[in-house]
Amino acid sequence: MIVSGLPRSGTSMMMSMLEAGGMQIMSDGARRADVDNPKGYYEYDRIKDLERETDKGYVREARGKALKVISFLIPHLPGDNDYRVIFMRRDLDEVLASQDKMIQRLGSDDAAADREAMKEAYRNDIVRTRILCRKRQNFALIEIQYGATIEDPAETARRVNEFLGGRLDEAAMRKAVDDSLYRNRSGQP
Repeated sequence: MIVSGLPRSGTSMMMSMLEAGGMQIMSDGARRADVDNPKGYYEYDRIKDLERETDKGYVREARGKALKVISFLIPHLPGDNDYRVIFMRRDLDEVLASQDKMIQRLGSDDAAADREAMKEAYRNDIVRTRILCRKRQNFALIEIQYGATIEDPAETARRVNEFLGGRLDEAAMRKAVDDSLYRNRSGQP
């Protein structure tokens, strides 16, 4: 089970929902919760090297668990597994605003210089990921909108639970959504 999307698209929120619903999470806790993700990142640090690794056998350890894999790395998942992908979608202006704030808080000046070029790169990644997941027979895909999840967590919990076989606690998943963390909304300065 893979939770994917662009950076800052709600993947950590979805991982939190899955954990609350009773699904095991594959996370090493190396990246601690902070002001940008107060409930944690739910990452497995080794996955960041997926593109360069030759031995990807550790991915099999995630069977029956949720593993967070950023969308850029989806093409590098080993082909000998079946994947159910929850693909988080968020307004691209919100994604970029959230990234910019995070970069500024980290004291870096690497904020997106050309927002339109970044948006185009992200659009291309979304299309590539959607096509890949639909073309490969070992992938099943559901797309979840971040904003819709904040507005109606019950509906998202229902859809995700149905997609994953109906064994999760939807009420607990619903409660894991914290709308106070939706700080970078479209239309904000």
